Amino acid sequence: MHSKGIAILAPQFLAKEPVSGISLGLALMFGTAGLPHILMRFFTVRDAKATRTSVFWATIFMNFFLALVFIIGFRAIALVSGKPEFVGASGALRGGGNTAAIHLSQAVGGPALLEFISAVAFATILAVVARLTLAGASAVSHDLYVSVFRRNNANDAREVAVSKAATLVLDIFAVMLGIVFQTQNVAYRVSLAFAVACSSTFPVLLLSLYWRGLTTAGAVAGGTVGLVSAVVLTIIGPTVWVKILGNNSAIFSIDPLTILTMPLAFAVCWLVSVMDRSPRTAQDCGNFENQLRQSLRAPARLS
Repeated sequence: MHSKGIAILAPQFLAKEPVSGISLGLALMFGTAGLPHILMRFFTVRDAKATRTSVFWATIFMNFFLALVFIIGFRAIALVSGKPEFVGASGALRGGGNTAAIHLSQAVGGPALLEFISAVAFATILAVVARLTLAGASAVSHDLYVSVFRRNNANDAREVAVSKAATLVLDIFAVMLGIVFQTQNVAYRVSLAFAVACSSTFPVLLLSLYWRGLTTAGAVAGGTVGLVSAVVLTIIGPTVWVKILGNNSAIFSIDPLTILTMPLAFAVCWLVSVMDRSPRTAQDCGNFENQLRQSLRAPARLS
């Protein structure tokens, strides 16, 4: 039923050439582990055993959800595309391609399923936005303001005030970006977040868990370089540089740039760590040993 026929089975829509396809695959595979609203869930478990159980079930549900993407996509082609009640006069889907799943729910279950799926989608958006806002505000108020700028010498009232201000600023900035990117495909916008996460947070997380040689300086340098490079190279890539900013051609044709930025972050973490001779190095090594023992230790039994 699709105008391209069997060609829709090929990975041609999000990635036009193999390097971008591999880069997108890296972002989607490793970016999940670096998303802040996913990482903050580890603060809600009581011990290492509960953490492993939580990750096990979360992985099952996420894989089930991602498997549904194929079913929903091809079913939307079969049941929604070309139907006059779902497409406009130009033949394009009403509301754009991002509404395909919503229209599919109406085609399958009528108005009742349409209302249910719309409510679930809206609730999911609110939940993700709330978790991202909380993660960002806590990072600014606690990690930056209290730990870095005030060196753990700030009262609770001041920290709460900074958190509220950070929440307002982050929300305004997010709304502005949403307006600029409103015509872009949701799947692409998700891949941007994954690309930034796997280039900044993921390398630091992985190395801090499995490499005892990682130092604080290495983690900060690697995470910063990965973050800045991912954002800058994304801006000068084809989607933002050409489609959003209106330039004739992109400076970098690869999109997303994960295949470059993620190895760069790992390399900077390693290089700075092996060159670090500060007194903090011994403390970092000791912290790794304590972390390793706690992760392997079984929870204490209640008598």
